[in-house]
Amino acid sequence: MSKQAPSEIESVKTIKAPSMLDAFIPVICLIAFLAVAVFYFGNDSSYGPNQIGLLVAMGIAIVIGLKNGHVWHDIEKAIVSGITLSLGAILILLAVGSLIGTWLLSGTVPTMIYYGLQILDPSWFYAAACVICGIVALSIGSSWTTAATIGVALIGIAQGLNLDPAITAGAVISGAYFGDKISPLSETTNLAPAVAGSELFSHIRYMFWTTVPSISTALVLFLFLGFAEENVASTTAIADLSNQLAEHFNISWLNLVPLLVLLTLAIKKVPAFPAVAIGALIGGLWAVLFQQELILKLAGENTDMLTANIKVVWTAFFDGVSIETGNSELDKLLSGGGMAKMLNTVWLIMCALSFGAVLEHLGMLRKFVSAILSAAKSTGSLIASTVATCIGTNLITADQYMAIVMPGRMYKEEYQRRGLHPLVLSRTLEDSGTITSPLIPWNTCGAYMYSVLLVNPLDYIFYSFFNLMNPILAVVYGFIGFNIKKLANKA
Repeated sequence: MSKQAPSEIESVKTIKAPSMLDAFIPVICLIAFLAVAVFYFGNDSSYGPNQIGLLVAMGIAIVIGLKNGHVWHDIEKAIVSGITLSLGAILILLAVGSLIGTWLLSGTVPTMIYYGLQILDPSWFYAAACVICGIVALSIGSSWTTAATIGVALIGIAQGLNLDPAITAGAVISGAYFGDKISPLSETTNLAPAVAGSELFSHIRYMFWTTVPSISTALVLFLFLGFAEENVASTTAIADLSNQLAEHFNISWLNLVPLLVLLTLAIKKVPAFPAVAIGALIGGLWAVLFQQELILKLAGENTDMLTANIKVVWTAFFDGVSIETGNSELDKLLSGGGMAKMLNTVWLIMCALSFGAVLEHLGMLRKFVSAILSAAKSTGSLIASTVATCIGTNLITADQYMAIVMPGRMYKEEYQRRGLHPLVLSRTLEDSGTITSPLIPWNTCGAYMYSVLLVNPLDYIFYSFFNLMNPILAVVYGFIGFNIKKLANKA
């Protein structure tokens, strides 16, 4: 009789399903660790403390999984698979780091700030920021690209006008996610109907019932905040800042060509990573063509022109730029970018996705959903449960795609059984899975927004009115039965 290999013996071990206590322990521990990290480290918690909390909570989940009969080899494969999901986002993130660096050096971002200071008024700035980001995101189908380009410039303009960066970030994110959500070019807008079994353009039209009231309410609130803002940015202060920008950069409409090229590539449906990478390369070229004085200054004395261009532009790609004007606030505004600045965000994303992958592999997420479904008796409670599951998946798996795909798969059969049209599910997935992802600091979207806007999600969450309103409206519609589409044969 032949002997069984160790791997074969392991594979026949009985695996116990996790109890509700098993499922809750890692989540409760994670919440406690993250709370302690924020308490002791504040805004710096995303620079290491949160990552340690995620890894320790993952370790606790793994111990529970081993106790239930899982083997380390399979758990490790699940972790690797979970991290693999983020590789596309990580490539985009690194490319965006280079883009911000070269666009600062080329004068693209300073030019947007310069002209924005001349055009935008503090009283309606927040609402205008929301509208501008909404239009751009609708055109290109990407909230990430919108935030990294228009959003970065709007944050700079807000600082120039002495406006609140947290409110500005909330306006940028509200507009960017509104436009992304209703754009047929958006990945999530295509993913949700594909998972739920509805049709793309019907899905977009059906979302208008929740998105239009939500963005309208957000714009009213942004207008109110703008009119209530004390206009402490005097004409003289704006003129001084504009002069300083013109002193250090060659300000010209030509500097906006890299932005136009990137937007054109996005509209032409060029994938995000090559589109952003091309935008970064053009930014580097534009820096050589139009910012020679700045490049020579950054390179230092006794540096020949060829060496200066190679070293400064190359550095902008991997480490961004650091500009000294004598004005500390302006220095912070004009310095940054580079792939290296994104590595902490990459670290956070990998830790968060590893934690989520472990919980999914061990069956802990399924345990939560089965308990939720047993309590969801009405249509309103089913939609509320879907919203809660999407938000919970965003919290636990740290990925907006997982927050659409997993709940979509889990609830699709139940929606059909209750005679609800797939459009109800696809809309609910977007109203909660897509929209809430940038509000969570360790989610891929929240970490990304923090890295490009330099505003902590815990600060801008209270001003992301569209993102907060949308899931609430979805639940309200469910309970009052408004605009809940039924299957034709069960209407």
